[in-house]
Amino acid sequence: MNYAEMTEKMAAGNGFIAALDQSGGSTPKALAGYGVEAGAWNTEEEMFGLIHDMRSRIIKSPAFTGDKVIGAILFERTMDGTVDGKPTPAALIEKGVVPFIKIDKGLEDEANGVQLMKPMPTLDALLEKSKALGVYGTKERSVINSANAEGIAAVVKQQFEVGKQVLSHGMMPIIEPEVNIKSETRADCDKILLAEILKNLDELPEGQQVMLKLSLPIVPGTFDPLVSHPKVLRVVALSGGYKRPEACVELAKNTGIIASFSRALLEDLRFQMTDAEFDASLGAAIDEIYNGSTQKTAAVAA
Repeated sequence: MNYAEMTEKMAAGNGFIAALDQSGGSTPKALAGYGVEAGAWNTEEEMFGLIHDMRSRIIKSPAFTGDKVIGAILFERTMDGTVDGKPTPAALIEKGVVPFIKIDKGLEDEANGVQLMKPMPTLDALLEKSKALGVYGTKERSVINSANAEGIAAVVKQQFEVGKQVLSHGMMPIIEPEVNIKSETRADCDKILLAEILKNLDELPEGQQVMLKLSLPIVPGTFDPLVSHPKVLRVVALSGGYKRPEACVELAKNTGIIASFSRALLEDLRFQMTDAEFDASLGAAIDEIYNGSTQKTAAVAA
């Protein structure tokens, strides 16, 4: 797939994006969920080796193909590694899966009800390296915890500034201002976030597009104006702590939005499974998330 083919797949492909990008702080938790306890490694290198083995097993699985998984977001170490002797992005592209790279360096402490992204002083070098490996786009995450208009405006402004830097390298940014699904002011957060994103989209030069990764809204259809916006290539949703069945039900209520799930994709996979068990479990999860992404219930519910 060349860049134009990847853009077409992202714009119109049936399926979802797999988020395989847990980084340093969340890796022990991801491994524990996979059935690998903390005593299984002695060094950080060994820990990252174990998580790479898990991701390689997912990517190599016959259940994991571009027919239903149209994209995958990678952690930098995963991108730099190999799957069956091939660079990970090349292994994905070979299966028809568009590769993305997580670029943020984590979150600042909360202020004004939000957590901004930490500085990314080496971002240009990371973008150059990623693009050379065939990576199509990026993903960067901030968190919104309460309906503070000033804080949400700052999150979206920072996200679009980073997005413009990504665009300048000829790559596609996935802008992710996550609303905490446990927020007591979640519905108001969604409304403020929508207004701020629309404002920033209007300021993008004509012909430029971004992707958006958003928490599933408390009121289905809230983000319809973003789904139809000419400067938005695709809107994808994170699971945000929902278990997979609930995440897929909520996803199906939102027309035009596909999944970009991490925990909800991986929650039933275990290190101890045979390959047949692993492939069957992964296949069932992929089918469920694919259905939530492509078979919508919003019109029925309305």
